[in-house]
Amino acid sequence: MPKLKTRKTISKRVRTTKKGKIKTRSAGQDHFNARASGKKTRNKRRDNTLGKSNTSNVKNAIIK
Repeated sequence: MPKLKTRKTISKRVRTTKKGKIKTRSAGQDHFNARASGKKTRNKRRDNTLGKSNTSNVKNAIIK
């Protein structure tokens, strides 16, 4: 049986922590940020943690 290949498109957009959580960058940072409130702009700078249901889907999708 050959080795399983990593799906590079997903692995470039996602990082896995040591405890198995999945972190992603928040979307919508390119433009139209002047109209957003400062709170939203600051929150976009952080990484987001995916929920449990999406975490298992992403982990399965990375290695196939």
